[in-house]
Amino acid sequence: MRGSCLCGDIQFEVTGRPARFGFDHCSRCRKSSGSAFATWMICSAKDFRFTRGGESVKVFELPVHENPPGYGRAFCARCGGPVPLHRGDSVGIPAGTLDDDPGTRPRGHTFVELKAPWFEITDSLPQFARQAGG
Repeated sequence: MRGSCLCGDIQFEVTGRPARFGFDHCSRCRKSSGSAFATWMICSAKDFRFTRGGESVKVFELPVHENPPGYGRAFCARCGGPVPLHRGDSVGIPAGTLDDDPGTRPRGHTFVELKAPWFEITDSLPQFARQAGG
């Protein structure tokens, strides 16, 4: 599957299936996305590559809140749009940056205890007070 930033300067592709795909309701994801939650697809770093503009990726790193690592937000230096973020052996992909149908759907909600008070979860996906295992 392929994806890109808002202006298209950064493009990427993913081979293989994602390890996780879900909605993150933590306060940092809400602030970063400007919405009730962020939708993340996590894949193996070996299945990911930037096909264009990888040098334009900038990262803003917040300090550790409770447990390492801190909170990183990757974005395009030109448009400021979100882009995938490398974290060791995995890559977090903001699902809204995908240009293709990933062929899978979100599997749950994490950090539900921190969700926005004005948002109600109405689907039947599993909900985790904190982070789902695995």
